[in-house]
Amino acid sequence: MKPYKTVVVLLVLMLAGAAANAAGPFVWQPLRVPLSSDLGGLEALLVRPSEPGRYPLALIAHGSPRSANDRPNMTPLAMLPQALEFARRGWAVVIVMRRGYGGSDGGWAETYGGCDNPNYVAAGTAGAADLKTTLEFLSHRPDIDATHMIAVGVSAGGFATVALTADPPPGLVAAISFAGGRGSLESDRVCRPDRLVEAFRAFGERSRLPMLWVYAANDHFFGPALAQQFKTAFMGAGGSVDFVGAPAFGDDGHGLFSPSGVPIWTPYVETFLQQENLTMTATPLPLPPPAITAPEILGANGQKAFAAFLIDAPHKAFALSPDGHFGWQTGMRTVAAARAGALKFCQQSGKTCGVMFVDDAAVGQ
Repeated sequence: MKPYKTVVVLLVLMLAGAAANAAGPFVWQPLRVPLSSDLGGLEALLVRPSEPGRYPLALIAHGSPRSANDRPNMTPLAMLPQALEFARRGWAVVIVMRRGYGGSDGGWAETYGGCDNPNYVAAGTAGAADLKTTLEFLSHRPDIDATHMIAVGVSAGGFATVALTADPPPGLVAAISFAGGRGSLESDRVCRPDRLVEAFRAFGERSRLPMLWVYAANDHFFGPALAQQFKTAFMGAGGSVDFVGAPAFGDDGHGLFSPSGVPIWTPYVETFLQQENLTMTATPLPLPPPAITAPEILGANGQKAFAAFLIDAPHKAFALSPDGHFGWQTGMRTVAAARAGALKFCQQSGKTCGVMFVDDAAVGQ
């Protein structure tokens, strides 16, 4: 597996419409996607190959944490490794935070109500509205080919992506859902799964775009049997799905669409895009080699953890004790939060630890 992160050592915050920041084979630009009336805007990050030109657009939609307290801490950077996999394949990619997540305005719009009487159709439709707004906003950029756009979502973002295909904007030609669903409050428990199946049926009645769905065998949010019910309901109502039942992944296959899952999920995506005549490059652009190497003091488990740290999302930090004990934190909204998280994990056994690496650089004590 190749490392990912050298391309994001320096992220320069810019206003929407300002020139994109370039480093190596990719450019990126933080954006605000304006919402209607006085609601403000959505936080987003655009990533694309650095060569000038017009690129097809892939939108990436995040999931929803089980705890509401985690929503404000979410960041587009947490899905940068996934975005780079599409950028490597010739796509411009926008990662957008829907209303109520991260730095986006407008208040949380995706509630489905109580667990005993959930309205999943309303929740999916609200999420889809933000995705549609984002695609329509970016379709006017001179570096975007708005006739070839796809949407890619995971978990709640996958569910919103399914809903989006029931009311797609012009130029949306295909969509991908990884572990799509809503209503999982704890492992292997979903609020009124019958209502969720009916929501998939409702979206299938109007969805006619080709879709790829991927669910892992050990998904503890939406297990294989329930995923099959989603498929049957959606396709029975008229929706189009290429369904992939992926093998077990880690402790919970719900996390398959992740940096460590890249070797598994990218072939599924490539096959689907080829089938839909959406392959943009014969060979993916290479990712730069890492700027840092693992400390020699790390044992086998530490070396494995550091390899995972290298490919994971910023902001991130890796802490180490003099005897080789370690802790790390990735995908945080700020460097300070990443440092604090890494130290907390490293110090769990009463060790004296220091942060040795932040994002892709070694740091002083």
